[in-house]
Amino acid sequence: MRDAYHEELDSIGEGLVEMARLVGSAIGRATTAMLDADLKLAESVIAADQKVDDLQHDLEARAIALLARQQPVATDLRIVVTSLRMSADLERSGDLAQHVAKLTRLRYPQTAVPHDLHATILEMGQLAQRLMAKAAEVIITKDVDLALQLETDDDEMDLLHRTLFTHLMDDRWKHGIETAVDVTLLGRYYERFADHAVSVAKRVVFLVTGEHADEVQGAQTQAAEGK
Repeated sequence: MRDAYHEELDSIGEGLVEMARLVGSAIGRATTAMLDADLKLAESVIAADQKVDDLQHDLEARAIALLARQQPVATDLRIVVTSLRMSADLERSGDLAQHVAKLTRLRYPQTAVPHDLHATILEMGQLAQRLMAKAAEVIITKDVDLALQLETDDDEMDLLHRTLFTHLMDDRWKHGIETAVDVTLLGRYYERFADHAVSVAKRVVFLVTGEHADEVQGAQTQAAEGK
């Protein structure tokens, strides 16, 4: 019975990894669809989000069933509860990728991104995909140090987000209000996607240590300064 129980716990972790990989792929494909005005690709991203939703619903059902049947304590309880929270982060990440694809569909056959911002949006999409890939690796390895790195990695996304606003506030902006709104929304989608990847990693830190990520980082900093 206990073997089956721990297999079920492991399967919940595997489900989280699959969700992370799916939403990471989705944000990459949505970015390509946006920049290339590829309606077919955008529609495939929109449709594929249902699989992420289905995975979350299945994971939630299994986690709640485990809570009811096994009444886990200590580390096992943290695994179940933290997994529920991570699945919510990942489901929301899928929604954000879908938002990018829906904006592509809305503006087709044009693109919402002016040519002079293509490189920035491409970089944001690629970074979002890398952050989610790292979050998936953190779920698999339970590597606390790698998890803590994600917040530092996210600083790059914040910088790119500010770059967009610098362009929008420039007196030389010539693309109109509608495009400015589109670019503002896109920047927000990518910035929030990255935040969810960081949140997933922080939840793994709590799962492993029983402490919040900022507490672990603070302890590491104090230890380093004490040397």
